[in-house]
Parts: sequence; structure tokens; C-alpha cells
Amino acid sequence: MASPDKKSFLLRIDPALWAEIERLAAAELRSANAQVEYLLRAALASRLGGASHRADDPKGNPARRKR
Repeated sequence: MASPDKKSFLLRIDPALWAEIERLAAAELRSANAQVEYLLRAALASRLGGASHRADDPKGNPARRKR
């Protein structure tokens, strides 16, 4: 069951791409859903220059800066 604080939506995806996501998820000990969220966060951080959120932070907390 989905968490009440998360947005759910329908996603149509190529079966071959889904199989790769499931393979990566299994290798990284994540669910396929968590893997998709991880990959989206990583892509967003890359697109925004990493300034918004860390890709490995599941709650989307702001990244801590190194001093």
C-alpha cells in the first residue's frame, strides 16, 4: 500500500526498460518503486547541478554542504 504522504500515479513504460529497472533494484537491494524514485532524484539533481536535493536522500532533504 502506498504511503499517504506520497503521490501515486500511473506510468506506462517499455517492458525492456522496466526489466532493467527491476534488475538494478535487485542489485541495489531496493524495490522497483524505490529504484525509480532514486533514479528520478539522481536525474533531477544532475539536471539542477546537484544544488536542490541529494539523489541518495529518500526524503528529499536539502543537501549538506561540505566546509
